Formats: sequence, C-alpha cells, structure tokens
Amino acid sequence: MAEVILHIYDVTNSGSDKTNNTIVHINKIFKDRIGLGGIFHSAIQVYGDDEWSFGFCEQGSGVFCCPSRKNPLYTYREFMVLGRTNSSIFKVNQILHELSREWPGTSNDLLSKNCNHFCDELCERLGVQKLPGWVNRFANTGDAAIEMAENTALRFKQAKTEIVSASKVAYRFLVGVTSGSTGGDNPHPPRNSNSGSPRFQSACFKNLITAGAKPSNSSEIET
Repeated sequence: MAEVILHIYDVTNSGSDKTNNTIVHINKIFKDRIGLGGIFHSAIQVYGDDEWSFGFCEQGSGVFCCPSRKNPLYTYREFMVLGRTNSSIFKVNQILHELSREWPGTSNDLLSKNCNHFCDELCERLGVQKLPGWVNRFANTGDAAIEMAENTALRFKQAKTEIVSASKVAYRFLVGVTSGSTGGDNPHPPRNSNSGSPRFQSACFKNLITAGAKPSNSSEIET
C-alpha cells in the first residue's frame, strides 16, 4: 500500500505579475475565507518523489511528471492525503501508461478536461477518494454555465424560426387581402452569423512520459 497525495497550486502562469497576484488574491478570498474554491492546478503523488498531472501540448500525451511540489509553472499552495492505494507499484505504472494514451495533450480543455479532471480519474483508478469539490468548482460551474447558455441559444434559434415562419404566413395573408391575390414576394429573414466561442487552454508543459518512463528516485515505477 502507498499514500496518495494531492498537491495543489495557485495557477500563476499568465506571464503577468499583476494577473498572477490577482489570482492568488481571488483564491485566498474564495477558498480560504468563503470556502467555495478558486483557480487551481493539481497533481497526484504515489510511490516515489514525483507528482503526476495533465496539461496541454501539441503532440503526444498530456500526462507528465515532475518533482513533487516543484512544478515551475505555478505557485505551490498545499497538499492533502487522499488515502492509501492497494495497487502495487507495477499496477500504478500500468495505470499511468494507460492514462498517457487516453489523455493526449491536444484534448486539454480548461472547463471540461483539465488537470483536476485527470487527477480525479487517476484517484478513481487508484481506489481512493476524489479531489475535494472546491479544487475544480470554478471549472464545473463554468462548464454548467456554458451548457445552459448553449441550450438557451438553441431555444432562441428555434423560437426565431417559428416566428419567421409565422411572419411569412401573415405576410402572404395580408398581401392576399389587400391585392386580392395569393402572390407576392416572400420576405427573407436576416442571415445568422455563427461564430464559435474560443476555448481556453492551459499552458504547455513538456511531456515527460515516454515508453518505459520511470520516476527518478529509488522507488522507481517499473514497466
């Protein structure tokens, strides 16, 4: 058995000190004072001194490892023990290789498939509790808001189509009444401009998993 440790960072990789300080301040207010959550990066440590997480990269797996508590992209915040896994070091190595294939770097999405979602998946396979809700609450809330907005937009579009159809019928009726005929040009509804909303992606971190990769410590994960 081995402890499964969750490492949490403030997301301070914007490239702007002002923005980074603002994020740290937001996290202090919404997590420390209110208990709602914040903007966090997470990673899982199990067997050895490395932590495992997920991020964007243009090629290959988005799963990577680095020395625990020392991810250079973010500001370390805290850790917590999520439990002890019954999986052997060999089984954990197998799980990590499976995840490295299932989580390509290009699939990273800030709201629906980020590092926190990856850590949840890893914890589930290790048989320990998932991340506390506050760690990824902002992403979950944002994802729900986007879904609601998309549903609202779809309903509005459907309603608009029905209104346009009704207008055409009314127009033909009025033309027929005033001119005594059923002819007349059909009005053309304005064209819609469909523009996709941009997807935000987390910073790219060099993928450290290769075929046969092992944690760099005495308790290596063997293939």
